[in-house]
Amino acid sequence: MADRTKVAVIYYSATGITYQMAQAACEAAGDAGAEVRLRKVHELAPDEAIRSNSGWHAHAMETQDVPEASLDDLSWADVVIFGTPTRYGVMAAQLKQFIDTTGPLWSQGALVNKVYSAFCSTATSHGGQESTLLSLFNVIYHWGGVVVTPGYTEASQFVGGNPYGASHTSNNGETAPDDIALTATALTARRAVQLGTAVKKGLAA
Repeated sequence: MADRTKVAVIYYSATGITYQMAQAACEAAGDAGAEVRLRKVHELAPDEAIRSNSGWHAHAMETQDVPEASLDDLSWADVVIFGTPTRYGVMAAQLKQFIDTTGPLWSQGALVNKVYSAFCSTATSHGGQESTLLSLFNVIYHWGGVVVTPGYTEASQFVGGNPYGASHTSNNGETAPDDIALTATALTARRAVQLGTAVKKGLAA
């Protein structure tokens, strides 16, 4: 167990789209031999806002038992895969707020040399998918982490078309992730585990 690559999938999801992609990432990482933690970040929106949207409220109830992400999850992980919906072309505030608490780990060098990857969803076609992933990776560069993307490493990526990470267009939350998005998410996770394992073994050698 101690030799298995440890993967934390840390996400934010309002109505469940990004959550479904997070589940696909966890499944693929587990199938690749990793030990996996699924963690949601803390919700910042007030309860009345959540209750006013039936889909948002239903998803909050559905995932109430999913543990919230903590700094311990980042310390524990060899690989971290972030998932977020897009908000004006960048990550959701809920994920950013969690990232903004990582200063103590960053100052200790505890986030260096881990492998990081990401996936996202947007309400409309394109809608900031690439900019969201690229801006999220700016955080990783500050941490001294290793960014791993799906690239165009499998034929399926020429269908999905996003080399920076898995992404999906939800049509304002009405369309669940399809096979294209879930295949890209699985590839993203597998590559993160593969490269994370190589980095872990290399550093230990």
